[in-house]
Amino acid sequence: MYQPILYAEDDENDAFFMARALNEAGIANHLEIVHDGREAIRYLAGEGRFADRATFPLPFLVLLDFKLPQVSGLEVLEWVRGQSRFRQMHVVVLAGLREDRNIPEALKLGANTYLMKPPTAAALLTMTRVLGPQGFARREATSHSR
Repeated sequence: MYQPILYAEDDENDAFFMARALNEAGIANHLEIVHDGREAIRYLAGEGRFADRATFPLPFLVLLDFKLPQVSGLEVLEWVRGQSRFRQMHVVVLAGLREDRNIPEALKLGANTYLMKPPTAAALLTMTRVLGPQGFARREATSHSR
């Protein structure tokens, strides 16, 4: 079973287009979407409704929006890197044009990389292809889905 991708994103449109771009890129990993920073931490910690790891396995990749309600993306990143069990987890910070000033801090806190949020669905598809094949399951190779 392939590990999911956790996407912390409060904008429903951005979440929809990310799911669509991953699908069009042929990536079969389940995209688990949480809508605020507190929910992202609960998912990763396996707390509350996320306690069942068979239903909510740990992700191999976290896509993290900067501007999240409850707990910011930077605070989530700091929490993730403060947990020894998640030090090797890949975290990609997604920044909008107005958040680019936060990128140096995100890298200092331990983000593996950052990507500017693509303005179009086609650009988003290109971005998903840039993320590379490591850890991604191709649809042809698996029938795992939720």
